[in-house]
Amino acid sequence: MLFREKILEPIRQGKVKLAYRRWKRPTVKAGGTLLTAIGLLHIDAVDEVPLKDITDATARESGYATRQALLTELDKREGTLFRIRFHYGGDDPRIALRESGDMAAGEMEKLLKKLEGLDERSPYGPWTKRALGIIRQRPAERAGNLAEALQIDKDWLKVSIRKLKNMGLTESLEIGYRLSPRGETVLDAWKRR
Repeated sequence: MLFREKILEPIRQGKVKLAYRRWKRPTVKAGGTLLTAIGLLHIDAVDEVPLKDITDATARESGYATRQALLTELDKREGTLFRIRFHYGGDDPRIALRESGDMAAGEMEKLLKKLEGLDERSPYGPWTKRALGIIRQRPAERAGNLAEALQIDKDWLKVSIRKLKNMGLTESLEIGYRLSPRGETVLDAWKRR
């Protein structure tokens, strides 16, 4: 579930807590969370609603000036109309995770096992250590260049690096990536094995 750039700050400020989407099936569920560019959203409710549910007031609650403006946006998609209620839950939890280079006993071993699992399921064989190593050597390098150097499909690599980011090991830059302090610690530990 994506949000227009100009709605993100009002979401952070708690001014926008409602969204309408047309979906074949919901992409979020009540009780779940959604990671956005501004941080974490907690999904409070996801309800199928009739079009008459949208009023000028609910359109404003969802960040649109008028009902018609929201309807114009919704008309670009097909599917059932859903109303999503949410609240801002704070900064992206991966930020704190990636900044922590120190790990509790056993945490490093669990993380290395998880990385080995990614390697085992990969169509390219072991890639995680190589990817972390090349990101360390070539920060802010385009994904296409990294993929070429690793002899891995670029789109597959981008999705896979997102998995490393979710573990707090990498950070996305405007172009390319860099290792986080946690990623540096993991790569150093892995090299000592």
